[in-house]
Amino acid sequence: MNNQRLTVVVPCYNEAKTIHCFYKAMNPIRSQFSTEFGVEITLLFVDDGSCDGTINILKTLAEEDGAIQFLSFSRNFGKEAAILAGLSHASGDFVAVMDVDLQDPPELLSEMYLGIVAEGYDCVAARRVSRKGEPFIRSFFARRYYHVLNRMSKMTIVDGARDYRLMTRDVVKAVLSVKEYNRFTKGIFSWVGFETKWLEYENRQRVTGETKWSFWHLFLYSLDGVVAYSTVPLSLASVMGFILCLLAIGLIGFFIAKTLIWGDPVAGYPSLVCIVLFIGGVQLFCIGILGQYLAKTYLETKGRPIYIIKSKSETLAQSEMR
Repeated sequence: MNNQRLTVVVPCYNEAKTIHCFYKAMNPIRSQFSTEFGVEITLLFVDDGSCDGTINILKTLAEEDGAIQFLSFSRNFGKEAAILAGLSHASGDFVAVMDVDLQDPPELLSEMYLGIVAEGYDCVAARRVSRKGEPFIRSFFARRYYHVLNRMSKMTIVDGARDYRLMTRDVVKAVLSVKEYNRFTKGIFSWVGFETKWLEYENRQRVTGETKWSFWHLFLYSLDGVVAYSTVPLSLASVMGFILCLLAIGLIGFFIAKTLIWGDPVAGYPSLVCIVLFIGGVQLFCIGILGQYLAKTYLETKGRPIYIIKSKSETLAQSEMR
């Protein structure tokens, strides 16, 4: 399969320290694909509103290397938006998504490519089999999250799954056909289906710099996944309300019987406060669940663009005009 092209989408946010490292690591892979497979690789960087000079480095690379393209957002819209923009502007016969921090091993790209062209898969993705180097609490909650999400929804997200994957054009079109505003890319990849092969590898540390994903950001991101692909929390709220109603009816019967048999003792203020706080907390919890779904629905109905492009490389602009 000669004269084909592979576009590698690389989201970037304040990654000025890592871009050159990534570029150097990708050069041998580009040479390998060109000589062994006859496939030309284009690196499409998506600058997600960086403020550390990332865009200046990308402009310099694009001027020096015609196989480097970039998009730059008007502000920070998030990684989900960056992936969507990259997939929307990728023109290759095959499209890959990679992180710029080299936690995604570039050498796996050749195995991914062979998985598609030689083994007939539509998509080849990578998953970490270990989380060495991560804080224990973060790793524990990440594993529990995938377990709970898979139980709550009809789709399956592999534990340790990364956004790192190589896809055929058909898979990319399917992903782009999902027009929702609140995007959870791992869920979308699972939802569209297609035959996917998983490659396992040991966890790698960032080549330099610090992760942009704090525990709080990951928690909010996990909520997006639950709300986007499961209605179980809504059912949970209903079940909790039903159970509390039965409990209340039982307690009413108990106190009536107690009063008739032993009389009406002095009401216990502490127990009353505990019951009120418990019921109130459950009510607020259920209202919060409804609020999450209502908020997502509100954002969807606004119809706002998921991202706004401020600038793009000349090579990308010229290729889109053809």
